[in-house]
Amino acid sequence: MKHLAKLTLMAALAATQLGAWAQDKVLSLYSARHYPTDEALYSDFTKATGIRIQRVDADDAGILARLKAEGEASPADVILLVDAARLWRAEVDGLFLPIKSKALEEAIPAHLRAKPSDNGGSAWFGLSTRARVVVYDKLKFNKADLDTYEKLASPALKDQLCIRSGSHPYNLSLFGSMTEHLGPAATETWLKGLVANMARTPKGGDTDQIKAVAAGECGVAVTNTYYLARLMRSNHPADKAVTEKLGVVFPNQSSWGTHVNIAGGAVAQHAKHVDHAVRFLEYLASPAAQNHFANGNNEWPAAKGVTLDNPALKAMTGGNFKSELVPISAVGMNQIKVQQMLDRVGFK
Repeated sequence: MKHLAKLTLMAALAATQLGAWAQDKVLSLYSARHYPTDEALYSDFTKATGIRIQRVDADDAGILARLKAEGEASPADVILLVDAARLWRAEVDGLFLPIKSKALEEAIPAHLRAKPSDNGGSAWFGLSTRARVVVYDKLKFNKADLDTYEKLASPALKDQLCIRSGSHPYNLSLFGSMTEHLGPAATETWLKGLVANMARTPKGGDTDQIKAVAAGECGVAVTNTYYLARLMRSNHPADKAVTEKLGVVFPNQSSWGTHVNIAGGAVAQHAKHVDHAVRFLEYLASPAAQNHFANGNNEWPAAKGVTLDNPALKAMTGGNFKSELVPISAVGMNQIKVQQMLDRVGFK
């Protein structure tokens, strides 16, 4: 009986240990990426590592608010956000755990990751980029009319511009970047020019701006590249009809380069599975995952040396373009200043 009891106890202990190991092969992910195509990324990681992903979906602001509310009790291991300024804000608020990873440092260019912290690690890493470009009605304009962001404020575009809300993170990042290039006073004058050129009060998302140009409601619009690429790759005749009417410009190729925003990842400050979290971020920077970002959601790879294999993105640029190198931290620090400018010039 004693022998049997001993075996039973040993079996129970083994089962408990196995349960703990199984539970430990879990990664808690808070994600602002709401793209169905990312499901394959997560399942491939689980197949390769045995680490299951438990995901919470929300927008950038919701995720940051949740992390602050949860504090040390937060179960989050990895955070994925889709805006550079929000990544910077979370870093400043101490929501990320700086990490050192040779694989990530070799893959991700310095201007697309956080500056090294006191321990030498980076708080976040860019994983994909989205260029903020100009689309235009080919019957009204040509590329030379729109080859810089500055020209969007030209009187020649009076009543021709469609753009989403100035307070949207994509525009705040662009405007924060322009503040670095032009200085605050010139940027405010430029924003005043954008308001004067609007064909309508800002409304809708980037796809709405693109379609408004095709419909003749405006002649020019500002959009992130992946919205245009979706329409270009669509099988719907109506979407094809939209893109056939449009030209696209990557502004400032002869000066500082086109503004790019990033989607990026970080290890949560109170992560319970740091090793798993680092492994996941390294996986997202791998060539296979980077190509998935490009093909699955029409984003530009952030990692060095990744061959682009997306027909729509290639068609826009021939596969390459000059992007600006403004540090994300500078863009983030300009956000409050930019919002005050928007209020003063009446940019809704």
